[in-house]
Amino acid sequence: MTGALLYARSRGLSWAPAVLAGTVALAGWAALRTGAAAPDPARVRVLVAVVPALAAAVIGVSLSTPFDELDRTAVRPWWPRRLAHLLGPAALAGALLALTVLDAGPALGPAPLLRNLLGCTGVTAAAAAVLGARLSWLPVLGHVGAVIPASAGVAGRAVTVWAWPVQPGDRPWSWAAAGTAFVLGTALFAARGARPAAAPR
Repeated sequence: MTGALLYARSRGLSWAPAVLAGTVALAGWAALRTGAAAPDPARVRVLVAVVPALAAAVIGVSLSTPFDELDRTAVRPWWPRRLAHLLGPAALAGALLALTVLDAGPALGPAPLLRNLLGCTGVTAAAAAVLGARLSWLPVLGHVGAVIPASAGVAGRAVTVWAWPVQPGDRPWSWAAAGTAFVLGTALFAARGARPAAAPR
C-alpha cells in the first residue's frame, strides 16, 4: 500500500467521495424542484448558498488528524499532504457541483456554486485549524444561514462582501471575498493542520 493510500485510510477519506456525491444528488433534486422553465430566484439563491456549504462541511470533517503527535515528529514536512488532502476533495466537489448547473442565466449559473465552494472550503479549513475538524462545519453553516435572511433586500457594494454566498456570480467583490477566504483558510490549514480533538477525561 502506497503512502498516499495509507494517508487517506488513516484520515478516513474513503467515505468523503460518497457523501459528496450524495450532496450533489440532493442539489440536483433541489434544482429540479425549482422548476426547469422558470426557476424561482429565491429558491435558487438558497440552493447555490447552502449546497456548497454542505459540501465544504463534508470536506472539513474529513480534515481530522488522528495522530497529531506523530505528525509533529515526522521528518518530512506535512504541508504538501495537507494541501492535497484539502484540494483533492474540493476539486472533486467542484466537478460534481458542475453537474448541477442551473439554467438560470449567467448570474445564477455555475459561477456562484464554484465561488461559494471556494469560499466555504476556505472558511471550513480555517475552522479546522482553529476549532478542530469535528467543529469545522459550524462557522460556515452559521454564516450562510445568517446571511440568507440578513441580506434580503440589501443593496450596495458592502453586501457583496459580507454576504458573498448569496450574491449572483457576476459580482466581483463577492469573488474577492470568497477567494480571500479560500487562500487564507488553505494556507492556515496547510501550515498548522487540524487542531487535535481533546482527549476524553
